[in-house]
Amino acid sequence: QLAGLAIIAFGLWLRFGGPTAEFATDKKSPELFFMGLYVLVGAGAIMSAVGFFGCCGAARESQCLIGTFFACLLVIFAGEVTAGVFAFIGKKVAIQEAQKIYEDAYEDYMKNPVGKVNSTIYRYHVALQCCGKGNVEQQTGLPCPENIQLPKASNCLVEIQNVIDTNLHLVGIVGIAIASITIFGMIFSMVLCCTIRNMREMI
Repeated sequence: QLAGLAIIAFGLWLRFGGPTAEFATDKKSPELFFMGLYVLVGAGAIMSAVGFFGCCGAARESQCLIGTFFACLLVIFAGEVTAGVFAFIGKKVAIQEAQKIYEDAYEDYMKNPVGKVNSTIYRYHVALQCCGKGNVEQQTGLPCPENIQLPKASNCLVEIQNVIDTNLHLVGIVGIAIASITIFGMIFSMVLCCTIRNMREMI
């Protein structure tokens, strides 16, 4: 249950609290990357519910509930492995998608550097601590964060790639940790189920 709640908190932070939250604009968002975060949150919710039934099964010494707990953990483990492979294969597409969103916002700003578009591009720059697409001449008039070091942090496309790479690595680490917990949970549930069955046969 605790692991499931931790996954939910981590997924929601990446979606709404971290720098990746700024990838979503009023018009579009990197669907592939955010879809992975929604799957992560869903897996956490399922794990919390499964953990509750596992506790009930252990407390009541119910082979049926513990067996169901094992089956659910097996499904979760398979889902985690599938999501990990999907994230690894789709990483490049997710990066390109997020970069395209920034480039569209950049072009919109260049056409109309006032109003809501102005705040959108500035939000990107503050979240990623960057400004522009690497061309110093193009940065003239861009709303850049204060005290930013140019041209070192001038390429937002590179920063987007770095942010997604970093967050996907974090997701991978969390996934490996949860997969390990899931394996131990399956082992312990089977041991407990066999112990309960042996005790009942002895009685």
